[in-house]
Formats: sequence, C-alpha cells, structure tokens
Amino acid sequence: MNKLFKALNDETRREIIEMLKDGEMNAGEIADRFQISKPSISHHLDILKQADLITGEKKGQFVMYSLNTTILDDLLTWILTVKS
Repeated sequence: MNKLFKALNDETRREIIEMLKDGEMNAGEIADRFQISKPSISHHLDILKQADLITGEKKGQFVMYSLNTTILDDLLTWILTVKS
C-alpha cells in the first residue's frame, strides 16, 4: 500500500490517472500534454505501474496504458473500513 500512496502523492501522476479515465493512451500521447521531458513521463508511468494503478499492454510498436480500476476499488474499500 506504501507504493500506492507514494504514486498518488505526485500531482503529475494524479493528472496522468485523470487522463487515463477517458481511455488508454501511449506514453507519447501522455507526454504531449505536459511541459516535462519524455524520460520524466516514463519515470512517472513506471511508478504508477509499480503501484498497480495502471497497466501497460504492447500494441504494435506502442505500449498502451490504462487504469487498473481494481486497485482503486481496493483503496476505496480500505479507506471506508478505516473510517468505520
């Protein structure tokens, strides 16, 4: 769970998650929406993948990233149990 909170602690990573709500995207499409380097975007994507917040699937020459909603459901369930 620590990796999950670390991943969510960064504004850029939260923005990437928001973008992926609308559907899968490749790293280039994600990078085009930011004013930071492509290696930095790759680093953010790696952290999100390590936290299981996103998945990457190779399609042709691109890796397409999408949200892993299961981990978000698990997080919400945990938060609700802590609140009780």
